[in-house]
Amino acid sequence: MTDMTWLALMHLGDITLTLPAAAAVAAWLLASRAWRMALCWSLLYLCGIGLVGASKIAFLGWGTGLPALGFKALSGHATGATAVFPVLFYLLVRGHGAVLQRAAIAAGLVLGGLVATMLVAGAEHTLSEAIAGWTIGALVSLGCIRCVRHLPATPALHGLGFAVLAFAGVAWLVKSIPLGYWMARAALALSGNDRLHPWDHCG
Repeated sequence: MTDMTWLALMHLGDITLTLPAAAAVAAWLLASRAWRMALCWSLLYLCGIGLVGASKIAFLGWGTGLPALGFKALSGHATGATAVFPVLFYLLVRGHGAVLQRAAIAAGLVLGGLVATMLVAGAEHTLSEAIAGWTIGALVSLGCIRCVRHLPATPALHGLGFAVLAFAGVAWLVKSIPLGYWMARAALALSGNDRLHPWDHCG
């Protein structure tokens, strides 16, 4: 595998993929009438992604962060990938025994770790930002799995159709809305500043 192929792994954390995937998981659970699962997943995911957005708005508006650690804001790619993939993998094997379930969760966490590693290797984020993002994502995914692990219901196959529709709809919506632009506008409005804090301030 070439270096460029490895670096391409970081794109598994793109919000254009992870947000639609998160919506697909929620739709699959709702279609399967796993109400508690769907609520738990949705709340935890939104909290995790909300922290990412808040950290970026705070840096853009006020220059918050930890310069000594090279930390500006949480990595959204690392957070999204580590939040979504362990839960998705877990749900796919939920009815096939504890060993396979643990392996699926571990695979999702490792995949999130690879995304975080490639972000650092590609100079998209510092090590502290990637680790922090991975940690938040892991808390989201493991928190959701812990919340639902005692429930007997397994997501029904017919729910996959709803999941596909949710994925397609949210993917279209994400591409239609310039999220970076609106975060910048929010940072300016909340901080009252005339210009954004430059990303290279922390070095």
